[in-house]
Amino acid sequence: MTALHDDRADVTETTPPTGDTQTETDMSGTSTDHAGRALLPTAGGAESLAALRVILRGHRLLAVAAALVLVAGTGIGLLTAPLLGHIVDLVVEREGPRALTVPLVLLVVVALARGAAAVAGGVLVARLGETVLATVRERFIERALRLPLERVEAAGSGDLVSRVTSDVSMIAKSVRQALPEFTRSALTIVLTLAGLAVLDWRFLLAALLAVPVQILSVRWYLRRAAPVYAKHRVATGALQHQLLDSIGGVRTVRAFRLNGPHAALLEERSGAARDVALRGLHIVTGFFSRLNLAEFLGLAAMLGTGFLLVRNGSVSIGTATAAALYFHSLFNPVNAALYLIDDAQSAGASFARLIGVANLPAERTPEGGRAPADGAVRVTGLGHAYADGRPVLSGITLDVRGGERVALVGASGAGKTTLAKVIAGIHTPTAGSISLGGVDVRELGPEGVRRAVTLISQEVHVFAGPLGADLRLARPDATDEELRRALATVGALDWAEALPEGLATVVGEGGHRLTVAQAQHVALARLVLADPPIAILDEATADAGSAGARVLEEAAERALEGRTGVVVAHRLPQAAAADRVVVLDGGRVVETGTHTELVAAGGRYAELWAAWSDSRQEADVPSATGARAAGHATADVPAPGPSDRSEAGSALGGGR
Repeated sequence: MTALHDDRADVTETTPPTGDTQTETDMSGTSTDHAGRALLPTAGGAESLAALRVILRGHRLLAVAAALVLVAGTGIGLLTAPLLGHIVDLVVEREGPRALTVPLVLLVVVALARGAAAVAGGVLVARLGETVLATVRERFIERALRLPLERVEAAGSGDLVSRVTSDVSMIAKSVRQALPEFTRSALTIVLTLAGLAVLDWRFLLAALLAVPVQILSVRWYLRRAAPVYAKHRVATGALQHQLLDSIGGVRTVRAFRLNGPHAALLEERSGAARDVALRGLHIVTGFFSRLNLAEFLGLAAMLGTGFLLVRNGSVSIGTATAAALYFHSLFNPVNAALYLIDDAQSAGASFARLIGVANLPAERTPEGGRAPADGAVRVTGLGHAYADGRPVLSGITLDVRGGERVALVGASGAGKTTLAKVIAGIHTPTAGSISLGGVDVRELGPEGVRRAVTLISQEVHVFAGPLGADLRLARPDATDEELRRALATVGALDWAEALPEGLATVVGEGGHRLTVAQAQHVALARLVLADPPIAILDEATADAGSAGARVLEEAAERALEGRTGVVVAHRLPQAAAADRVVVLDGGRVVETGTHTELVAAGGRYAELWAAWSDSRQEADVPSATGARAAGHATADVPAPGPSDRSEAGSALGGGR
């Protein structure tokens, strides 16, 4: 189900926010961005580690094999320094060229064995990492697709999009690059320190003089980096949300001349993301300057220790050389491991954001619940308010008989779309109850409601792929003949078969672009295939233009045959053709009855019908404007002014 509109004003999105642009956390632990949106949850450190342990538990053999191969390869590589030290001793003792043959051959063997082990270990670690990434991504997508739409709307689409794009990309980068390198570096550090202890424990002490500076550097870095990375993720999400909002609503922006405010919002949120990124860069620069100091102290201590030990005869020159080589070989892995903490911080923040969504409670699925007996809809004392507490629906009571066609009519902001969303299970009512086919929706659960109700809005997403596969989203086991029958039912078979490859034609992004009317035909054909007892059309013909709207209305009539239909009417002829008309005003039902009854009653609906009838008469009278009058001669609503026609709306409003 696709939800497009609600009854809230959009002024909060066009007014530049003031104050701090950082995230805030209230006393309940709910994270919000600078626009005040309640973001989707982010897992804590303990929760993230617990999730990682659960994921790894199913891949213990692969994890153990990767660890063993890497330990073996790293241990073999550590033989290089003692062999070079031995060669130095042979040269000092002037043993001759023949004495160097065996050590040199061993160096070649060590290099080959180390390379083979590094490749094998890297492959195993990469496989383990990719497996973990795939599991996390699948859990995230599975749960994200089941999130209540009102929860996603409250957080803003940018929050969810940034998690499924930039956060997944960050983890993938870490898994493919940082994880194998970090694992090798950590093993090299541990085994090299052990090798120094084997040569002489005093070399180990000298090497450890650098550790306090490194530890202090890491602590300094972690304290400052973690909050910055978390803020950068949120700032990026806010920027993506604003981009989606501005680009997706470009017609509204132009119609109401909001170019300046939206450009200012984009500039502000882009600046916020940039400023946080620069703060992170400054922290990284300070971190590496401290690491360079640690290297200098450690190397000076190692050379001084080697000089003293060689002078008093405790070790040979070759041993001191091996110790110096060991310490020098620590530079790269230590710096790499500490540097990769930077990537680990980013990946950890991204991982926590994915786990925060993946660990959300699953939808409640009642066990042994009854199925709806028919398509009847009963709404009793229904109320609904959005996060700001402003009531949108109040005391709605409505009975729709099975198979009945009901039109919801009202001005913009009357609550039509919100009522449709609440019945469809997209929003949870704040008061009252809803039953479908005699079964309370709380007993049905979200999955049961989705099986009973299909909502089609004015904007339909056509998925990239063959047209047949797109239609089978509604019924995966449908045959080609069943797809053709569904298309024929809604009057779409002719244009579908006229496509270059018929049902096999790739449509959507990167494929054959369908018109607005064709996309709605696809949505209505999906409805026929899904065959729910209840269908809700939320201005499903609004974007097709007058002529196209009439074609789609006929298609909708055929698609609704045999099922209960609730139609959010965009054009009054839709309401006139319905079995019953329900008029909303201010979130309340003010009139209900047939078209004839309501026109005769002389109430709100009669006023709307009179306004529409007058506009039709005016459109049919030629005027001095010529082309303009002719252009609107078939319009079913008063012609809009100079602003964007699709946003100016009609006597029925724009659906809010």
